[in-house]
Amino acid sequence: MLPDPNSLSGPLDPAPEAGWTDAPPRMGFFTDTSVCIGCKACEVACKEWNDVPGSGLDLLGMSYDNTGALTANSWRHVAFVEQPRPAGRPSGRTAEPEFLGMPGAQPPGRAGGAEGRSDFRWLMMSDVCKHCTHAACLDVCPTGSLFRTEFGTVVVQEDICNGCGYCISACPYGVIDQRKGDGRAWKCTLCYDRIGAGQTPACAQACPTESIQYGPLDELRERAAARVATLHERGVPEARLYGHDPDDGVGGDGAFFLLLDEPEVYGLPPDPVVTTRDLPKMWKRAGLAALAMAAAAVAAFVGGSS
Repeated sequence: MLPDPNSLSGPLDPAPEAGWTDAPPRMGFFTDTSVCIGCKACEVACKEWNDVPGSGLDLLGMSYDNTGALTANSWRHVAFVEQPRPAGRPSGRTAEPEFLGMPGAQPPGRAGGAEGRSDFRWLMMSDVCKHCTHAACLDVCPTGSLFRTEFGTVVVQEDICNGCGYCISACPYGVIDQRKGDGRAWKCTLCYDRIGAGQTPACAQACPTESIQYGPLDELRERAAARVATLHERGVPEARLYGHDPDDGVGGDGAFFLLLDEPEVYGLPPDPVVTTRDLPKMWKRAGLAALAMAAAAVAAFVGGSS
């Protein structure tokens, strides 16, 4: 069902809206990029559990990022962004020993071979399907391959997908992709089989720093707000949440993030909007135009025959 343009604000539980009765709490991901170390354990765990084909070795320029983006064969993508350190940020190795919430941890950009360096930092983020509250991919799928689960997540049934590609162009985040030689659409399922059995999604289970956190979405939002407040107190004013607001253009995301810079730096759209928002209005206008044309044709026929 296409969204009502007047209903794209305020909190919404999408599972009951999709017809699920007695639905459990909405589940999702909170990804805290301030503690991501770029280990790619999430990428590996996702591929192993979901039997996702390998992406091959493709070193992209001078980056440690060998996947590049979310694709049909990469349902989790760890981005590496190297940038100058913000002015005023402590540069000493132990200036903020609990900066990341772990005793003895280093501020972002101090890990690896950066000993003695204070002029840059790494921003790392494990990206994933956002499982939007108002999901345009669901609106345009002609076969019912995409469906809303009882946990509020969005899943592709590959055995029903006909490869039309409508969902790919409809996604405001560019998440969904077609697999070469297959033609069907693939993306993160939030490990629907695992969470249905009361287990944690593979990526969150494998994350060694708890950068990827899984649980009831309301609890994750409270935890995320507290984390941002802590970082602000510790002198990180640029920390902000992305995708948590139920009043944004997609009604909020089931997978949201704590970022240390603007969304565009991480390859995320600053103001995502559900792409099917205006379709009901457009169809209404098209219907009225068609009726007007039909009335004019009838009038011309009657006038010409009299």
